[in-house]
Amino acid sequence: MSIFFLLSHNSNFQKLCEDDTPMVRRAASGKLGEFAKCMELEFVKSDLVKLFNNLASDEQDSVRLLAVEGCSSIASILPDEDKLTLLMPTVRAAAQDKSWRVRYMVADKFTELQNAVGSEITKNDLVPAFQGLLKDCEAEVRAAAAGKVKDFADKVPEDVREQVLMTNLLPCVKDLVMDPNQHVKSALASVIMGLSPMLGNDNTIEHLLPLFLTMLKDEIPEVRLNIISNLDCVNQVIGVNQLSQSLLPAIFELAGDTKWRVRLAIIEYMPLLASQLGVEFFDEKLNSLCMTWLVDHVYAIREAAAKNLKKLVEKFGTEWAQSKIISKVLSMATNPNYLHRLTTLYSINVLAEVMDPKSVVDVMLPVVISLAGDSVANVRFNVAKTLQKIAPVLDENTIKTQIKPVLDKLNGDNDVDVKYFAQEALTACLVIAVDQVLSY
Repeated sequence: MSIFFLLSHNSNFQKLCEDDTPMVRRAASGKLGEFAKCMELEFVKSDLVKLFNNLASDEQDSVRLLAVEGCSSIASILPDEDKLTLLMPTVRAAAQDKSWRVRYMVADKFTELQNAVGSEITKNDLVPAFQGLLKDCEAEVRAAAAGKVKDFADKVPEDVREQVLMTNLLPCVKDLVMDPNQHVKSALASVIMGLSPMLGNDNTIEHLLPLFLTMLKDEIPEVRLNIISNLDCVNQVIGVNQLSQSLLPAIFELAGDTKWRVRLAIIEYMPLLASQLGVEFFDEKLNSLCMTWLVDHVYAIREAAAKNLKKLVEKFGTEWAQSKIISKVLSMATNPNYLHRLTTLYSINVLAEVMDPKSVVDVMLPVVISLAGDSVANVRFNVAKTLQKIAPVLDENTIKTQIKPVLDKLNGDNDVDVKYFAQEALTACLVIAVDQVLSY
């Protein structure tokens, strides 16, 4: 590339950066990083850095924030000594800019800048700047910075990482856990568990676990979900036993909360929690809790509990289901409370979709048929609905010899609802039989 070409284009770009129209300066500011990659180092140091500093202090915040966006590209080109003298004063000023939009851009691009400037500048300049962003008065800035906590800490030099975490970052994190803004807490919850491997066993137990427990009880569902989604990070550091001693009391407390919506939230997270902690831990600590939800006095909880069992079977397999949950579900079919018998039917509805056909025929179907003579009409018409639901996974002979006779009997029931659903199920079985014949 000729010197004349560089001089010509540099001159034109400089005119655009100094244009009287803010919209032109804004466009030029957004291209600083790309332009830097096309220039030789001497021109970056002599000309482009000056343009960057001017645009980063422009009167229009929309110009300043775009200049910040290109800062990491410029820094990646400069030698370390030039980064410190030519760029860092402007970066420090941008991190304290009067416009929250500029500070937000600094927070959003912070780890990119961190990669570009290197470890020494990170230790001496970026740590206090990042600390300030975590304490920013604007929630949007705090949220952007909170979401970068793990990545920032991970790139702090190892010789000072623990000290920076304990002295500079952890006090800010403790404040953010109680932040009044839900977006800040959600952003933090998605990354806070990743600090465990950096802090080690003792510091995690002493400093991080109390924060995890606080966020696990947060009223914002997304905060709780983000904590549960990343439990494996902590599990690898302190082990499942220590984790269970700390988390289980909080989980059981939420599972028994007087507000049914809180109980519902924990049920919805249970499959994810089970996959994080493993089948052995689940069977020992949480299986009985999941079964308890099946007899909750709120219908929405019972329904969610049945769907939860289906998701657990999808994770742990049908053999696990046969040994751990199926017999417990089916035992409710003889309970004096008809609501429990209804829960059995609904559970069979959803479990039949993930169980093998042989288990459905040999284990589940007899229980459904036994309830066809129940004294409660609500149970009888749910038998018809259940038979209609599981019929597609059954063979033609089973439908003909076991299901159809039961539905014929229910079709003659005195209750109009029972007759209606029996007729619906008979029609569905007829369609299934025709489809099976046509498929041969």
